[in-house]
Amino acid sequence: MSEPTVLVVDDEARLADLFATWLEPEYPARTANDGEAALEAIDDTVEIVLLDRRMPGLSGDEVLATIREEGYDCRVVMVTAVDPDFDIIEMGFDDYLVKPVSKDELLEMLESIAARTEYESEIGEYYALVSKKALLESEKTERELADHAEYRRLCERVEELRERVDTTVTGLSEDGFAGAFRDLDPEN
Repeated sequence: MSEPTVLVVDDEARLADLFATWLEPEYPARTANDGEAALEAIDDTVEIVLLDRRMPGLSGDEVLATIREEGYDCRVVMVTAVDPDFDIIEMGFDDYLVKPVSKDELLEMLESIAARTEYESEIGEYYALVSKKALLESEKTERELADHAEYRRLCERVEELRERVDTTVTGLSEDGFAGAFRDLDPEN
């Protein structure tokens, strides 16, 4: 898996550049220093946006709303000095960090977000293939299934994904990220 491209949006240019520098060895990073520039910089290659809430012009909240309205398939982490309040309930972000943020906190957050993204992709594929397998098993005889190479490959892929999902959940539990996956664990 290639590392996700990250867009860092902060009106404090030095801070945006610092975050990008912290990320660069691990993640391709771009910066934008206001809401308008963020919307110009985002495209389908951006997988994660680190977004400040309080910026002149378009606020981070407005940028987030536009990202969601325009249907960009990316994760958004609010990285801001604004303490969370009840207004966050309706906001469409994936996680929230309150400044000041250390390099370790930022990298840990990105690792968690990337792991969730990969997990959700695999779990989606897993459930789609399990559904196809169950449908075929309800419509075909065991002999028809046993004689069909594509069905055998389907079963192998289902087993491979099941093992990967189980391994991911175990690894995330050991790393302390399991709480982020309570609702996604296929065993629960």
